[in-house]
Amino acid sequence: MVSINQLTVDFGGFKLFEDVSFLINPKDRIGLIGKNGAGKSTLLKIIAGHMEPSSGLVTKPRDFKIGYLPQHMNYTDTRNVMDEVEQAFSEIKDLEREIESINQEIAERTDYESESYMKLLDRLNEKTERFNLMGGANHTGLIESTLKGLGFEQSDFSRNTGEFSGGWRMRIELAKILLEQPDIFLLDEPTNHLDIDSIQWLEDFLKTYSGAVVLISHDKAFLDNITKRSIEISLGRIYDYKANYSRFMELRQERREQQLNAYKNQQKKIEDTEKFIERFRYKATKSVQVQSRIKQLEKIDRIEVDEFDKAALNIKFPAAPRSGTVVVKADKLSKSYGDLLVLDEIDMSIERGEKIAFVGRNGEGKTTMARIIMNELAHQGKMDLGHNVKIGYFAQDQAERLDDSHTIFETIDLVAVGDIRTKIRDLLGAFMFSGETVDKKVSVLSGGERTRLAMVKLLLEPVNLLILDEPTNHLDMRSKDILKDALRDFEGTVILVSHDREFLDGLVDKVFEFRHHKVKEYLGGIYYFLEKKKLENLNDLNIKSADVSPKEEVKAASTSKLSYEERKELSKKVKKAERMVADFESGIAKMEATLEELTEAISKPENAGDEQMFKDYHQAEKELEKQMEDWENAQLELEELQEQKNKLD
Repeated sequence: MVSINQLTVDFGGFKLFEDVSFLINPKDRIGLIGKNGAGKSTLLKIIAGHMEPSSGLVTKPRDFKIGYLPQHMNYTDTRNVMDEVEQAFSEIKDLEREIESINQEIAERTDYESESYMKLLDRLNEKTERFNLMGGANHTGLIESTLKGLGFEQSDFSRNTGEFSGGWRMRIELAKILLEQPDIFLLDEPTNHLDIDSIQWLEDFLKTYSGAVVLISHDKAFLDNITKRSIEISLGRIYDYKANYSRFMELRQERREQQLNAYKNQQKKIEDTEKFIERFRYKATKSVQVQSRIKQLEKIDRIEVDEFDKAALNIKFPAAPRSGTVVVKADKLSKSYGDLLVLDEIDMSIERGEKIAFVGRNGEGKTTMARIIMNELAHQGKMDLGHNVKIGYFAQDQAERLDDSHTIFETIDLVAVGDIRTKIRDLLGAFMFSGETVDKKVSVLSGGERTRLAMVKLLLEPVNLLILDEPTNHLDMRSKDILKDALRDFEGTVILVSHDREFLDGLVDKVFEFRHHKVKEYLGGIYYFLEKKKLENLNDLNIKSADVSPKEEVKAASTSKLSYEERKELSKKVKKAERMVADFESGIAKMEATLEELTEAISKPENAGDEQMFKDYHQAEKELEKQMEDWENAQLELEELQEQKNKLD
């Protein structure tokens, strides 16, 4: 158990938080909630022992092991990936060397009956038990499964860590922390550099972990799936709820409504009492009552309503000229970096008004494709933009590209033109930069503040195609919701490179998955895509776990062939899917014929007032729409089965 006792952090007279106290129990799953700058990361650093509070204490048991992953790190390692992650097993490596030394000594000894020899055997037994208890015999397997879960390929294990980007270096550190199996995980935005597959793997790992977890994340789905307790930091105070994030939001709203009702009732009582005192203050006959009411006022325990930060992002993208119907068209597009093939003969079409998600593991080509659309990278094949397409691009490192020497106001003033120059302060105010804060240097801004400022720059020019590469990193929950609403209302075309499931849900209507140098299109939202992926993986699992001997498994793996019975089963599935598609097509044809008849009947003057006929017509329209949707899903399933069958032929 970790005890946080009356912590106060004072930055030159500004108290970030004051007298904060709470307990972290052995199996707690806690989400730290609060707007950017509320003090979440600072609190995590203090618990980890990386920072001292102005006052207060953090107490924990002796030999208590903490695994802390900060948002930003400086890397000095020079090993390959496998050797670096093996540092998590330093105790196991020490035990391994000690066991080897003892075994060597035993092999050289001949005094089998001596007391020292017996003590040596006892020591060997003790060290071996400890080694096995820590999973020493299988630690290499644990390393491999953890690295693969976080997105690394087998070929990456021997690469030097210095060859990887900052995001991948962060994954290496996360792997080390997970493998150390500490008593508590302190994770500050662990999903910022993870793809969807890795986020889901990490979720599953943390759900079943035996220790405590305290995490900061702006990924609502990630928080909801892991945490069972939410601690909000707001205006220097904390509010502790035994609930995940979504339930916390409901409970917080209920608490505020109750406080407001109680506050209003108390204010009415105070107002009536003050009026009585004022009215009869100078009347001698009422002096006793007046003094009594004055004492009542002094004794009242004044109800305080929790202060909520009401600053909000009111984003509205400016109107832009209309583009052609086809916005982006790729034909046999390929891209390589030297010998490294990233994209291989991609065909892709994006139309006006579509909102698309680019998803896939890091390094699969999502950002590369975005930069090719921007005409920033040379490539093979064709990439054409439609008529009158004007692009607005928000890159992953957009916030880092800002000039540190400028103030917030200067950053926008340098790029603003026309009438907008008179409204710079209003625009910055909508992004929570108000009053004197606009005079702060960019160099002192937090990651979230820099991201918001970069977003302001993007809004200054009217565009009809937005390409946003990880726009939600460092945005808090409310900012993300407001940005999502603005993008949902945006009339142009949107391409989102993002791993944030909650942000994409209800926003995108098509998903392009980047995998193994190819791009696969899914018609539907992000959770439809994830559901289909799970089905695909389960199908793969069923095929792999068929009842075959180890020798046959090796042969199957090397030739990618299925047994006769398995091929027969797959053929049955294809035929069943073909029948289903044919049935839907037949039903659609009948429904279309019915609609034609109803349309003809409705057009006749004598049926103009027939309400039932109009109801039948609208019902038939809905039924046709439902059948079209069912047919589309059945057709997609058939195509996937046929593709799987073709690969095996």
